[in-house]
Amino acid sequence: MNPVAKLLIVSGVVLIVIGLFWQFGGRFLPLGRLPGDIVVEKENVRFYFPIVTCIIISILLTLGSYLFRLFK
Repeated sequence: MNPVAKLLIVSGVVLIVIGLFWQFGGRFLPLGRLPGDIVVEKENVRFYFPIVTCIIISILLTLGSYLFRLFK
């Protein structure tokens, strides 16, 4: 099988798993509603920037890629 096709299939499966975890695991892990996430609400405008959630996801992805390269 073509390596690009393998990469796309694996990426799709990973995104589906992450989406399912985000949907059903959101009850237990409040990702997106952590202390430090910026929310500004005005009359008819809501600005939301989940900075702490982004930092945590970045740290987890960095650790995952480091472990992947370490054991490869």
